[in-house]
Amino acid sequence: MTTASPQQGFWRTYVFSTDHKTIGIQFLFTSLFMLLLGGLMAMLMRWQLAWPGQPLAFMETLAPDGMPGGVMVPEYYNMLFTMHGSIMIFFGIIPILVGAFGNYLIPIKIGAPDMAFPRLNMLSYWLIPPAIAIMLLGFFLQGGAAASGWTAYAPLSVTLGPGQTCWIVSVIFVGTSSIMGAVNYITTVINHRAPGMTFFRLPLSIWALFITAVMALLATPVLASALIMLLLDKTLGTSFFMPAGLIVDGVPLAHSGGQVLLWQHLFWFYSHPAVYIMILPAMGIISDILATFARKPVFGYRSMVYAIAGIAILGFVVWAHHMFVSGMNPALGTSFMAATMVIAVPTGVKMFNWLGTLWRGNRCSMPAGSWPCFSSAG
Repeated sequence: MTTASPQQGFWRTYVFSTDHKTIGIQFLFTSLFMLLLGGLMAMLMRWQLAWPGQPLAFMETLAPDGMPGGVMVPEYYNMLFTMHGSIMIFFGIIPILVGAFGNYLIPIKIGAPDMAFPRLNMLSYWLIPPAIAIMLLGFFLQGGAAASGWTAYAPLSVTLGPGQTCWIVSVIFVGTSSIMGAVNYITTVINHRAPGMTFFRLPLSIWALFITAVMALLATPVLASALIMLLLDKTLGTSFFMPAGLIVDGVPLAHSGGQVLLWQHLFWFYSHPAVYIMILPAMGIISDILATFARKPVFGYRSMVYAIAGIAILGFVVWAHHMFVSGMNPALGTSFMAATMVIAVPTGVKMFNWLGTLWRGNRCSMPAGSWPCFSSAG
């Protein structure tokens, strides 16, 4: 005998939901809104580049300090540049590919009823809205929003005002959300697959999301730790990243002994894998779409899995190619250059397998002679 589950109210069904589909949709629409906002910031930057000094009258109302008389000041351009990049990466691309598609597709495609930890899943989403609010709050504080670029290089990011502090706290929230999601995805794929759904029967989109979650779980805590150290440098006067003898506005700072390159190493140790955190889910989805519309199994399934894993592994050992102008030892730089070139091999394998999947595939599922298949010969 089965009993019907109690009906949940509006808030538990559509807002504070633990259902993976609802959470996926929440990630989707939040990301789309933030992509729109980041795109509007890009349009303001393009306006300034195309017509320097030309006023936008309505912007004087929206940003009286940044665009007095509708004319953009240089400091406001730096803020837009920083916030545009941060929003697109942390609130746009990663949440939509990992948060939205991961939440919606993983349980469905592996035959699981829901995520392994539904409440943790809900919390991973509800860390995003306060993170957005905190980051945007910087526009309304003295000195404006963060203006150090999305890379937040020290010592500049330590010496800027409270808007930069908001940026740091916001990204810590996002990183915590990412770690929660990664734990959920990995546990769900390992423990909640349907009977008979072995690892090498998983769709490639799920393989890509699974490997992406492993990357996020390994890389994001490094960024979170670096951000906490950066926050301590800004608020408590520690010297993790601040060099000795630094003078700002003619005033010597109390910080001493820090290493600015330490921030670059820690930041890029996360942010280069983040490139693949953003692209691997798309590669997995492309693999499934091509196989579906070619109406044949994907060519070289196992080699595709190994290629995705190879890209992920190599993605962790190439970060310093972002730092070739930092003065590193040329021998060390050469090793990172070689690793960067090697990462083209598994990427090439994927491209070859995609072409193999398309080769002699059924190009049209419609009857011969109908649009878009005008004849049986194509």
